[in-house]
Amino acid sequence: MDAMNPDTHVVVSPQLSIPRAEIDYRATRAGGPGGQHVNTSSTRVELLWNLDASPSVNEEQRTRLRLKLRKRIGEDGVLRLTSAGSRSQHQNKEDVTRRFANLLEQALRIPKPRKKTRVPRAEKEARLRAKKSRSRVKQQRGKVKLDE
Repeated sequence: MDAMNPDTHVVVSPQLSIPRAEIDYRATRAGGPGGQHVNTSSTRVELLWNLDASPSVNEEQRTRLRLKLRKRIGEDGVLRLTSAGSRSQHQNKEDVTRRFANLLEQALRIPKPRKKTRVPRAEKEARLRAKKSRSRVKQQRGKVKLDE
């Protein structure tokens, strides 16, 4: 049960949990609301996770994460996420950790393959009938010849 303990691991999915020891947090000064308080407190939290060095993910997962999150992962193989929405460092840390887990879970989700389907015969015939009907309507809009 310790492997899935939320205090020691970030649970991404039932198959994957990342030990919190692999994740680095950095607190920096954030802009935004807070008055004078904002100038003295480091409330913005940056989450750093080295995907290349992580033993928690297998090679298939690593490849998939690299592909899906390539814009968020630096050349050094480190995934960076920040949160500065709250004036509380603790809340920002919780928020960025939750976003991290959701991001990994979404990136590792394998989409179901699309099954090719055929257009039903009745639907094709209905479309052709509608086209013919519309064609007749348009033909009847021509100039009317008056017999004299």
